[in-house]
Amino acid sequence: MPWKEVSIMSQRLEFVQMASSEQANIRQLCRHFNISAPTAYKWLSRFQQSKQPQSLLNRSRRPHHSPRRTAAEIEQVVVELRTAHPAWGGRKIRARMITLGYPEVPQTVLT
Repeated sequence: MPWKEVSIMSQRLEFVQMASSEQANIRQLCRHFNISAPTAYKWLSRFQQSKQPQSLLNRSRRPHHSPRRTAAEIEQVVVELRTAHPAWGGRKIRARMITLGYPEVPQTVLT
């Protein structure tokens, strides 16, 4: 007997279709598909908003913005210094950047 090949998207679509029926028991379907209830309700909500299978794709968890992110030019200087002097640590690189005259140098974190 051949194996039944199932993709993640087809399983998610099957779950949403089964859970969308009026007699559906969401918790029982969660146990059957081996997913948590919050995940199930998240998928249902996404699918009901757009009615598109693409709404069930995994989404990036990366933040939309990082207000405290170091500027790209400062980051490039740090990478160049680290590449040129691999034995230098954060404090040494910060001190060197201050002597080179960079206005905003990242703080080093000591643990």
